[in-house]
Amino acid sequence: MALVVAALLAAAPPLHLKDTTGAPHRLSDYRGKVVLVNFWATWCEPCREELPSIERLRAALADRRFAVLAVQMGGSPRTARDIAADLGLHFPLLLDDDSSVTAAWQVNILPTSFVVGPDGAVALRHAGELDWSSAEWRRKIEQLLPR
Repeated sequence: MALVVAALLAAAPPLHLKDTTGAPHRLSDYRGKVVLVNFWATWCEPCREELPSIERLRAALADRRFAVLAVQMGGSPRTARDIAADLGLHFPLLLDDDSSVTAAWQVNILPTSFVVGPDGAVALRHAGELDWSSAEWRRKIEQLLPR
């Protein structure tokens, strides 16, 4: 699927969810960082195939002002924790039990990812599976990072 640059860099919709341990996460808490917000589901095979590339990107940018928030549509905390352990994921898996956040972000295809700039505006959107650890995508993310 094609990359879509968000129209006029609109502010990201609110995101306030708990992770698999019950800890709350708000997108606004990450202001000043570039945040990759990934929407996925446990039953979505392309989503599960994409997650390791997101982890590789996160690890490559671990010393930079970059964060990943993966929003699980439905599913249980235990299943999400099991997948994180199986895939070696080290970023928060947030639980969207009623899919209200997924709807607010107008996600119709899984996986769908948004890159939110340090100012809280959506800079990039991509629907479909992607290798986020590729040199091309790492470069795109690095261009948005604060200097």
